[in-house]
Amino acid sequence: MATGQKLMRAIRVFEFGGPEVLKLQSDVAVPIPKDHQVLIKVEACGVNPVDTYIRSGTHSVKPLLPYTPGFDVAGIIEAVGESVSAFKKGDRVFTTRTISGGYAEYALAADHTVYTLPEKLDFKQGAAIGIPYFTAYRALLHSACVKPGESVLVHGASGGVGIAACQIARAYGLKVLGTASTEEGQKIVLENGAHKVFNHKEANYIDKIKKSVGEKGVDVIIEMLANVNLSNDLNLLSHGGRVIVVGSRGPIEINPRDTMTKESSIKGVTLFSSTKEEFQQFAAALQAGMEIGWLKPVIGPQYLLEKAAQAHENIIHSSGATGKMILLLK
Repeated sequence: MATGQKLMRAIRVFEFGGPEVLKLQSDVAVPIPKDHQVLIKVEACGVNPVDTYIRSGTHSVKPLLPYTPGFDVAGIIEAVGESVSAFKKGDRVFTTRTISGGYAEYALAADHTVYTLPEKLDFKQGAAIGIPYFTAYRALLHSACVKPGESVLVHGASGGVGIAACQIARAYGLKVLGTASTEEGQKIVLENGAHKVFNHKEANYIDKIKKSVGEKGVDVIIEMLANVNLSNDLNLLSHGGRVIVVGSRGPIEINPRDTMTKESSIKGVTLFSSTKEEFQQFAAALQAGMEIGWLKPVIGPQYLLEKAAQAHENIIHSSGATGKMILLLK
């Protein structure tokens, strides 16, 4: 190793597998930014379900081993590459992806994936913006093409993407319904944009939603767990209604006839299918939300970097999300 090379603590993955493959190392070289790259001193990093799918080797994205997980960091610019003009050392920022991985004391990112973090939001909130808010925005505005006055059901509304979807939908003039499985989760959903909330652990909650929306049905459903809910979703939709699949953890049997009479549609969404231009559009809308005040991430479970394996275990196996899970760097 080169003399004088700064070292940092980071989580490294040397083989795909369960949470136990996340290894904390304290002798990882701090990356050096070149060209359009920036180096960020990480204060907090978001933990997303996609991190666990990539780590397990079951995702279409398979990084070269070893790698450091993590897309959504918030922190302070430590250094910039020679072609960077939008940022300088000391700027508060958040990211939508990183080059070197976010579960680390320092992260390298391309400047077009880095955004200014307003003073009114802290670093924990900054780490909760990236994947959740950009995904929710893409799902609602780009995939579902929602219109003011339409109704939206956020199926699984108390986690990172769910809360983001409720806040965005309310800001854009939709009638917002959400589901959550705990009392605390339901309270958070109502406090963050939903007009009504339902407990998806109750046996008859689908009937309650049907009763609430009446004959017409729901125009849009943002679905976090399609392998459990998709069949019910199709029965809840209005004529021309659409289900946007944000999350699924396995197969499900549906009756395609349910889509025919209503001419409804099922559409999947993946944030990283977005073009650079689309990311800029989403960012402009979300920056406005931060300035106006409707974009306010809710922080859920917090873990120190060395507890990353526990965070991965819990994000998949704990029921009843309440806010966004994050890793803290100190």
